[in-house]
Amino acid sequence: MKKSLLLLFLVVILAIIPLITQQGTEFGGADGVAEEAITKIQPEYKPWFNSIWEPPGAETESLLFALQAAIGAGFIGYFIGVMRQKNKQDVQEKNEQAKHVTHR
Repeated sequence: MKKSLLLLFLVVILAIIPLITQQGTEFGGADGVAEEAITKIQPEYKPWFNSIWEPPGAETESLLFALQAAIGAGFIGYFIGVMRQKNKQDVQEKNEQAKHVTHR
């Protein structure tokens, strides 16, 4: 329990430190940086297609990104939990088989 609380505290600290030390900065996405790099290399470049839908604001875009990350993290956590449970069941079955073999 103490180890879990310590790890949780460290994660919170690691998340808060950049927000405190880097005040007044804008965290941009890779799309904007890529667009700038492309226009520097070839100013007459035209995109092949346009977005189907653009979020109304940066907050909505951030919300959708966070939602996508949460769904992905949930899926990964579920998968890891299922695999751990499967491994536990395999170990239990092997132990039971070993008991039956030694009792014969």
